[in-house]
Amino acid sequence: MLEHQNVWRAIDRLAARYDLSPSGLARQAGLDPTTFNKSKRITKEGKQRWPSTESLAKVLNATGATLGEFVGLIEEQEESARLRKLPKLRFAMAAQPGFFDAVGKPQRSNWDEIAFPEVPDPHAFALEISGDGLLPVYRNGDLVVVSPSAEVQAGDRVLLRSLQGELLIAELLEKAGDRLRIKSLSREHVVRDLPAAQVQWFSRIAWSGH
Repeated sequence: MLEHQNVWRAIDRLAARYDLSPSGLARQAGLDPTTFNKSKRITKEGKQRWPSTESLAKVLNATGATLGEFVGLIEEQEESARLRKLPKLRFAMAAQPGFFDAVGKPQRSNWDEIAFPEVPDPHAFALEISGDGLLPVYRNGDLVVVSPSAEVQAGDRVLLRSLQGELLIAELLEKAGDRLRIKSLSREHVVRDLPAAQVQWFSRIAWSGH
C-alpha cells in the first residue's frame, strides 16, 4: 500500500538526486514553484493532499527518471520503515556482566546493532551464535532474536540466565510449580531440572536464521 508520506519523500529524494530543491524540481517541470512545498502536502482541514499524476508525469519527463525509478524510491523507504535497529551481541560474550539488566532486557549502550524487520517487543535483541556448541540446531554465525516480553510456553526455545551467571539456550520442557525442566540443544540433549528460585530470568527465542 502506498503511504502518503513516502510518496512525498520520494519526490524530495528525486529532487536531491538531481541537486534540486523541491521548488527547483517543480520549476524545472514547468509547475508552480510551490507545488511540492511541505505546506501543500496537508490541506487547511488537516487532510492529506497527494501529488497529481500530471505533476508526477511532468517531473519524470523533466528529469528523465523512469516510473520504475520513482517507485523504487517509494519502496526503498517503505522497506526501511519496516526495519528497526535491534541490539546485537555475540552469544559467547553475553554471559559477561553489563549486557543485561536484572530482568533480561539489554543495556543498549554496550551492544552493536543490526537492522531487522519490525518486532512487536520493544526490548527484543539479537544474539549471534559462535562455535559449534549448539549443533545441530544452531550453527556458527546463526542469529537468534530473543523477545523478553513474549509469553513462554512448554516447547519454546529460550534464553535462560541463572543467578550464578550461567547463560544458556535450551528448550523449555515444563514449567511446573517451583521448578523448570529444560533440554539442551546440543547433540547430547541433556535434560535438567532447575529450581525456579535459581533462575534470574528466561525469555522466548522468537526467530532464528542464518
